[in-house]
Amino acid sequence: MKRRGTGVGCMFYGVGNTGLPNPAAAFVQVLPDTSVHVTVGAADIGQGSSTMAASVAAETLGLNYEDIQVSWADTMYAPEGGATSASRQTFITGNAVKNACQTAMGELKRTASEELNVPEEDLVFRKREIYSSKDESIRMTYPALMAAMGKKGRLAVGAGYYNPKTTYLNPADMSGVPYELYSYATCILEVEVDTDTGEVSLLKAVSAHDVGTPIGIKLVEGQIEGGTAMGTGFVISEKIDIDPKTLAIKNPTLSKYIIETSMDVPVVYPIVVSSEGEAGPFGAKGVGEPALIPSIPATVAAINDAIGSNFTSTPIFPADIVKAWKEKQETQG
Repeated sequence: MKRRGTGVGCMFYGVGNTGLPNPAAAFVQVLPDTSVHVTVGAADIGQGSSTMAASVAAETLGLNYEDIQVSWADTMYAPEGGATSASRQTFITGNAVKNACQTAMGELKRTASEELNVPEEDLVFRKREIYSSKDESIRMTYPALMAAMGKKGRLAVGAGYYNPKTTYLNPADMSGVPYELYSYATCILEVEVDTDTGEVSLLKAVSAHDVGTPIGIKLVEGQIEGGTAMGTGFVISEKIDIDPKTLAIKNPTLSKYIIETSMDVPVVYPIVVSSEGEAGPFGAKGVGEPALIPSIPATVAAINDAIGSNFTSTPIFPADIVKAWKEKQETQG
């Protein structure tokens, strides 16, 4: 017999290290040809932190994404970036890049102000042009600005860092400010359970995430889709089998540690929710672990809903489901 169930998982997640300093820094230089070199310590392990850094730099400096080159994670010359963990790089390294760019903007604004005879506070840097916010006909191109910088012997360079506004936790009662900002998400997931074989088919998942201001919608959607797949696999197929005597992992290969394939994951409908007033760069905040977390309780709840079980731990394998279903049938007579 095949039975369908639906589960809901909700979460809030503190971005960054808990109650601890965890700064990151960045270096920026705008070159004479209007290209920009950004150096960060953040390790891009596929989550897109380098793309984020380039996007933040382009937005801050008023240039195009294609103008930005990012060098990352080489400890020979890159500044401290902290770990790529705790969903922190967009928030912390992103702010560091923005701060470094704002420092570099000092000489750019001074020069543009002199060339255009416009107060610095009235200048707008956008799409490779600089113009007056009060009269947009008064403008100059970025190449013209960099030429003027060269004639005056000025360089547009900057260094910046960011450390979240947190406090250490009181060991007596754990009070304090553990995080500066939080991410929020809800996942609704539908499954079909075969009570004869215990097989779980993951059908559809709708996962909505508050990411502040999204930096790259497709990157955020990809994170949500990948995190949902990871969370559902955590429930129905993945288990680290450890030898109790030697503590060695008994299934260290993918032939024994089973992860989902593209045929196993549910159809994921990601919903990107924007919110204002966040502390990240232009209001952005992390979506790394938050993409994973709510799909785990949603999958457990969906299985419980389908067969009337009460699973409270993971993984839930077919044998567990068949056993729970039989026990339920026997209890009901």
